[in-house]
Amino acid sequence: MQQPKQLIDRYVTALSSVTKRLNYEITKVVQDDMTVDQYQIMYYINAQERCTSTVLADAFCVGKSSITAIITRLVDRGLIERTRDEDDRRLIYLSLTDRGREVYDKADRKVQDMVSSYLTHFNQDEVESFIGTFEKLARLVGEGSKE
Repeated sequence: MQQPKQLIDRYVTALSSVTKRLNYEITKVVQDDMTVDQYQIMYYINAQERCTSTVLADAFCVGKSSITAIITRLVDRGLIERTRDEDDRRLIYLSLTDRGREVYDKADRKVQDMVSSYLTHFNQDEVESFIGTFEKLARLVGEGSKE
């Protein structure tokens, strides 16, 4: 069995390679519609249906000002809308507009096709096992960041 340092080095090397390559490829497929950051923000909002900029800042581990700049660009393009909470006017929810959903769906189909082209090299059990393990790591990392 390999020593922990060797395993961690393998993990860091693979993660770096995959992250760089997939970010580059996502950039290529969505560049006509949005930036990778904008795609990721829209992906998150689409999954939640609506959320606040504070939730986004926490989810992406960035400052609220960074999220606000991205959101403002998306609002200016008519892709996201801001809606005040009726009970607490301080809360502003973000959601995709109809146009935003169309643009997001188009970009997401391109990303799905690109990622699928890699997953076809694995059988269903390998894909399920990998994704399950990766989701477990994501949960652990998420829990660790709250400490």
